[in-house]
Amino acid sequence: MIRIRLSEIIAQPFWRVHQDAKKHGHTYYVLGGGRGSTKSSYVSLEIPLLLIQHPECNAVILRKVGNTLRNSVYQQMEWAMDTLGISHLWKRKINPLEMVHRQTGQKIIFLGVDDKSKLKSLKMPHGYVGIVWYEELDQFSGMEEIRNVNQSLLRGGPRFWCFASYNPPKSRDNWVNEEMLAEDVDRLYHHSDYRGVPREWLGPQFFEDAEKLKTRNERAYRHEYLGEVTGTGGSVFENVEDKDMTELIPLFDKLHYGLDFGFAVDPLAFVAMHYDAKREELYIFDEIYQPKLTNRRAFDMLIKRTERRPVIADSAEPKSIAELRGYGLNVIGARKGPDSVDYGIKWLQSLNKIYIDKRRCPNTYREFVCYEYEQTRDGQYISAYPDKNNHAIDATRYACMNLMARSRLKILRR
Repeated sequence: MIRIRLSEIIAQPFWRVHQDAKKHGHTYYVLGGGRGSTKSSYVSLEIPLLLIQHPECNAVILRKVGNTLRNSVYQQMEWAMDTLGISHLWKRKINPLEMVHRQTGQKIIFLGVDDKSKLKSLKMPHGYVGIVWYEELDQFSGMEEIRNVNQSLLRGGPRFWCFASYNPPKSRDNWVNEEMLAEDVDRLYHHSDYRGVPREWLGPQFFEDAEKLKTRNERAYRHEYLGEVTGTGGSVFENVEDKDMTELIPLFDKLHYGLDFGFAVDPLAFVAMHYDAKREELYIFDEIYQPKLTNRRAFDMLIKRTERRPVIADSAEPKSIAELRGYGLNVIGARKGPDSVDYGIKWLQSLNKIYIDKRRCPNTYREFVCYEYEQTRDGQYISAYPDKNNHAIDATRYACMNLMARSRLKILRR
C-alpha cells in the first residue's frame, strides 16, 4: 500500500496527467519540457502505480541505446520505488536488467532499441506488456521506428499506456517536433518546465543557474530550461500561429485560393484563406495536400470548395490549367517574374500574423513553421529559400498575388 501523499512527490503540473492516466483517458502520453521539469520523475512514479492498479500488466522501459539504461532509467526507477516506499516488494536484477515483483511476478524490463532481437523475442511469464516508456524520445530515429516497436510490444491486452519523455530539439523540422504538430485524439501532449516545480526539490543553485543563462543568452535559456522549440535561427516565418477557426469560417468574406500542382512524389497543394487587410492578417483554414491526383479528381475536390470563385495556380503548368478550365474550374495562372518567389515570401513575412488552423491544415502548418533558409556547407544560413517542402507555401503565394500587387509599393519602402 502506498502511504505517502502523491501531491508531495508529483509536481503540480503533472496532477492532471496522473488523473488522466489513472482513468486511462488516452493511450499515448507525450511529455516534453525543459531541464528540471521532473517529467522523467513523474513517469517513473506513474509506472509502479499503474502496475499496482493493473496486476495483469508488465512494463517495458526503452532507450535508443542499451548501454545507457543502467545509469539512467534503471536508477530512476530505483528512486521511484524508494520514494513510494515499495522497494521491498521488487527484486532487482542486473543480468538481464529488470525488476520483478516478489508477490505478483510482474516485470519491469529495460531494453535498448539497438538490440531489436530482444524486442522481437520478448515473452512475459504471465500477463502482457501494458506499459511502455520511451525515455529521450528525440534520440529515436523517427515514428516508423516507434511504430515498429509498438507493434511488437502493444498486443495481447485490453488497454495500454505508452509514455514518452524528451527535451524538444531546437530545430522545428526535427521529426519529433514535426510529429507533435499533428493532432491525435488518443495522445495527450504535456509541456512542463522547472517553474512549476517546488524550489526545494531542485535546490537554489538550479534556479540561480537558470537566471544567469536567461540574462546572458535568452534563446538558450528558453530552449534548455523552458523546453521551447526556439529554432536554429534560420526560420523563414516568425509570424505563424495556430488558431482554431471553426467559429470564424462562416464570417470570412475576403476569400482567396491558391494551387500548386504535383503528381508523383510531390503533392498537389491547395489552400483556402481569408485576408484581413486592416490588420494585415492572413487566415488559412482549408487545404488539399495529396500526391498522384489526376486533374479530373482534383477538379472534383476543388469545385466543392471554391464553387465558381477564382483559383490562382502555378502558371508553369498551362496544360493542367487548361484541362481544369475545361472541366469548369475558374482557375488562373499566377503572374511570375524573376523576383516573384523572393518578393512573395517577403510579403508573407511582413504580415502581422499568418494564422493557420493546424487541425484543418496540418501540412500547411508544418511547412510554414519548419521552413528554413538555405545553409552553406559549414552550416551558415544565407538569404535563399530552398525549393523543397514548400508546396503549400507556393500555393499561398499564388493565392495572394493580387494582394501583393496592391501593396508592392508599401513593401518596397519597408
